[in-house]
Amino acid sequence: MALFVDTYLHLYILFYSSFLLPVFSSLSLSCEIQRKFHLNGLHKAGDVVLGGLFEVHYSSVFPELSFTSEPNQPRCQGFDILGFRHAHTMAFAIHEINRNSNLLPNVTLGYSLYDNCATLGIAFRASLSLASGQEQRFLLDKTCLGTPPVLGIVGDSYSTFTIAMSSVIGLYKLPIVSYFATCPCLSDRQRFPSFFRTIPSDTFQVRAMIQILKHFGWTWAGLLVSDDDYGLHAARSFQSDLAQSGGGCLAYLEILPWGNDPIELSRIVDLIKISTARVVIVFAHESHMIHLMEEVVRQNVTGRQWIASEAWTAAAVLQTPHLMPYLGGTLGIAIRRGEIPGLREFLLQIRPDQHHNNSYGNSIVRQFWEHTFQCRFSPPPAGWMEAGGTLCTGQEDLESVETELLDISNLRPEYNVYKAVYALAYALDDMLRCVPGRGPFSGHSCAYLQRLEPWQLVHYLQKVNFNTSFGDQVSFDENGDALPIYDIMNWLWLPGERTKVQSVGEVKRSAFNDEELTIDEPPQSVCSESCPPGTRMARKKGEPECCFDCIPCSEGKISNKTDSMECTSCPEDFWSSPKRDHCVPKKIEFLSYHEPLGICLTTTSLLGTFVSAVVLVIFTYHHSTPMVRANNSELSFLLLASLKLCFLCSLLFIGRPRLWTCQLRHAAFGISFVLCVSCILVKTMVVLAVFKASKPGGGNSLKWFGAVQQRGTVLALTSIQAAICTTWLVSSSPTPHKNTQYHNDKIVYECAVGSTVGFAVLLGYIGFLAILSFLIAFLARNLPDNFNEAKLITFSMLIFCAVWVAFVPAYVNSPGKYADAVEVFAILASTFGLLVALFGPKCFIILLRPERNTKKAIMGRGTPKS
Repeated sequence: MALFVDTYLHLYILFYSSFLLPVFSSLSLSCEIQRKFHLNGLHKAGDVVLGGLFEVHYSSVFPELSFTSEPNQPRCQGFDILGFRHAHTMAFAIHEINRNSNLLPNVTLGYSLYDNCATLGIAFRASLSLASGQEQRFLLDKTCLGTPPVLGIVGDSYSTFTIAMSSVIGLYKLPIVSYFATCPCLSDRQRFPSFFRTIPSDTFQVRAMIQILKHFGWTWAGLLVSDDDYGLHAARSFQSDLAQSGGGCLAYLEILPWGNDPIELSRIVDLIKISTARVVIVFAHESHMIHLMEEVVRQNVTGRQWIASEAWTAAAVLQTPHLMPYLGGTLGIAIRRGEIPGLREFLLQIRPDQHHNNSYGNSIVRQFWEHTFQCRFSPPPAGWMEAGGTLCTGQEDLESVETELLDISNLRPEYNVYKAVYALAYALDDMLRCVPGRGPFSGHSCAYLQRLEPWQLVHYLQKVNFNTSFGDQVSFDENGDALPIYDIMNWLWLPGERTKVQSVGEVKRSAFNDEELTIDEPPQSVCSESCPPGTRMARKKGEPECCFDCIPCSEGKISNKTDSMECTSCPEDFWSSPKRDHCVPKKIEFLSYHEPLGICLTTTSLLGTFVSAVVLVIFTYHHSTPMVRANNSELSFLLLASLKLCFLCSLLFIGRPRLWTCQLRHAAFGISFVLCVSCILVKTMVVLAVFKASKPGGGNSLKWFGAVQQRGTVLALTSIQAAICTTWLVSSSPTPHKNTQYHNDKIVYECAVGSTVGFAVLLGYIGFLAILSFLIAFLARNLPDNFNEAKLITFSMLIFCAVWVAFVPAYVNSPGKYADAVEVFAILASTFGLLVALFGPKCFIILLRPERNTKKAIMGRGTPKS
């Protein structure tokens, strides 16, 4: 077989050198090709064009290599969605590079992508077209030098095809970067000086498979290989390396036929069936496996452990309900998976009206469209419409159909295509950034795009070293091979005719050039994974008991066992942990002395108490002065004492609520404020009575406002509030309450008011007295005294009423500890308002304007001059 391949390649080289080259060399200012032929392809113009070879169809009707006088387009059949996606991945990579201002900033990349139809002759035609161009005539300079039609080729996917094209095109050192050709022979730098690849060589893959056999203790296996360079070289390497490792023996070695050969396939499957080897290793392409598995199904050969090479590990065409009962449990070597952001959006933009300037480029998209939507573009074949076929409009929605094109969750060959394009782009970018006089070529010269020779780009490609957006390093060793690393995949056949392919490990080359195999866990075959703690099992309707979903426990519920059928609720004072696997005590919340808000309110309360005490000291020290005596000193001292109580009662609202604090806080608050407002009310009435007594016939008014009457009035008004508080506490006392309605995971400690009516009457009585004091003081504000205290009382009560009017809605809408904070704030704000408004001006005169602290000045009879 190897002799046949070498002879075949020599014939091609002889044909190329003896027929095409003389044609080119006979031209002076232009070159022509002998005949023109057409291939399926996609094209985009650019300053620099990169070529690509992809398997968009997996077979052809006639693969002859004739040049005819008429265009001869090979008849390809069997549309390959994945190959189509590979080609568009290259188009996307070029599109992305063109938008990157840091890579090839002044150069626009184009592409010419051809379909090889899984046929050597067509692939070789396409490679020659890429190297020489498709035009009938293309102009060159006088020396027949210039930029080649393409600067590099990405492809091919088959080792045999790559060997053929590299043997010819490699003579001129045109860079070729394959994304899928793994034959070890391609690492021969003497034969293939311009070949590179972004996929590891089969030499490494063979050793990886031997590592898997050793790991599971499988010493007796069969080997099937494809009838091409890929399979034959793998077979030789496998036999040699297995013998050297002493890890086992081969029960048989068979070569799969190229194409559907029922007789040969039946013989091979018979051998698999009667062999005692239960492990079958297959180095072949998915097209070989399709024909093989059809025969396996026909003969119903089960109970075999299949090991797949990277060529068919990710073949979705084999992962069908028809084949998975036989292939379930397959272990496979898979090339490195990657992620390509933006690829799916790019694929969604594919439309059959693209590439309208090239009918052959458009035809490949039309073929995809017809295959995907099961329609035909006009004119359809005879009888198509009668048979129920539909016409394509070109406006169908790709997202409305199930197609492998848009499934980018497992990008493996595509990732290699992506890296291959970027490798060529980085090599070209490095070449164009060369500084004249510092170049790598003769005389430290640089390469120029207008007179580029392919071997110059090969020089830069050999030194490429960059990282992809996925985080993988891309570089080539001295043989053009990439960093060897593979994923180990396991095919699972699940109930309900579902398929799952999961990664169970990896194998890569270590620092000592040895293969390191890592198996995460033994391959499992279960319908559903066990449900961990924190979840519960939910049976799937209409499926076996082994199939279930793991539903996370809801908030407040937990499960602390694997595969729990239900979640249990946490006790009242507990809540579920973030993982829902155990209960934790609920957080406790109240207005604490240790938190910033509590500290601020406590400090303000103590400050108000201190200021009230200072004012009381000042008034006591200056009790004999006219300013203190003229303003009813006894009521002033009582008012200052009540203000101190108002400041101190706010401390009862801070701290963890207890029964005594809940009962005392509102009672102390209500009585303290009524005492304060009562003093203000009586002072206002006294001011008004004094004014009336100064008028003729008004002397009798003062007899109702003597010292005894003033004390009695204050005591009576305060006693009413005390009675209200006592009734409230006896009938429906406030109590501590654990509130869980605000937050499910918190316990808010608060004082339940008990009777809302009692709380409303308490506040209403304070409000009534405050409004009455405000109205009386307002009426007396313009009395003709030089120092009229009614004005100060009016202003203070205005502040007091405004604070408590704003308090009610704020209190109602504040949850938990913030309701207490609002009430404390209202107490402090109103108390400070009264203290400052009533006693601020008096202290100012007593301390800073003593000349105004005289009877004459207060009575308005004269003001001493300073």
